[in-house]
Amino acid sequence: QVQLVESGGGLVQAGGSLRLSCAASGRTFSSYAMGWFRQAPGKEREFVAAINWSGGRTIYADSVKGRFILSRDNAKNTIFLRMSSLKPEDTAVYYCATGGLVATIGSEYDYWGQGTQVTVSS
Repeated sequence: QVQLVESGGGLVQAGGSLRLSCAASGRTFSSYAMGWFRQAPGKEREFVAAINWSGGRTIYADSVKGRFILSRDNAKNTIFLRMSSLKPEDTAVYYCATGGLVATIGSEYDYWGQGTQVTVSS
């Protein structure tokens, strides 16, 4: 059974930083792409970032490019999303997901975590 557990969310002031983690179990972690999505209240889920199996390729939404860095540690079955220069509009529940390919579309991912809340105050 595949499980994804996010952590690291919280309340931070605008301009601050947070690091989200997503620990995976139940499949060969290093064989799969991983992604982060987010959903703000009243809005649709949106793509944030994704990384390929080796960590050699990452893609980002334009809204976070230059501020967020996604990495992975295959030895620890964990991915990390370093978020800097946070803005109030980054406030959302952040979800990690795993799938076969690096993709910006949620349907390309077959397992999802429960999410972690990130709140950025102005």
